[in-house]
Amino acid sequence: MHAIIWPEGFIPGFSDNFVSNEMIISGLSVNDVWPFLNQPFLWPDYYKNSADIRFYDNKGPELENNVRFYFTTFGFPVEAQVVEYVPAADGQPARVAWHGWAGEENTPERLDVHHAWLLEDLPNNRVRILTQETQNGEPAKVLAATRPNPMLNGHQEWLDGLVDSALKAKI
Repeated sequence: MHAIIWPEGFIPGFSDNFVSNEMIISGLSVNDVWPFLNQPFLWPDYYKNSADIRFYDNKGPELENNVRFYFTTFGFPVEAQVVEYVPAADGQPARVAWHGWAGEENTPERLDVHHAWLLEDLPNNRVRILTQETQNGEPAKVLAATRPNPMLNGHQEWLDGLVDSALKAKI
């Protein structure tokens, strides 16, 4: 199976926080799921931890390479820029990743993240959805030590909502 591509400074094990969530679902394809992930304005409909979405530079409503956008999540106002964008193509996984940040640079409140998604079709009418995030900064250290883990649980809610929306759309 394919893996997330990590930029320097955000490699799991060398960052302040890392979380990984994955689902394999039958009856769905990448093409069924991709539209719900690729359009951030849809996120709040199925993921309650996402709000206040807006794009910069007259972009949107879909993500694209290098696009800048904003959203709030986990209580953080997140500025983000897409750094990897590969839409679904026959036989190839879809990929999207963004660098997100909150707080002023070089302050204890600064949080930097790399959030990546990989969607791939599997044999027998199944889809694999993998989302992983690494974080750096003092807020990341606090999140990493918090139990239950808010990132792990929050991203699972995101996956659950994404899958549920894709399944409902097929009905």
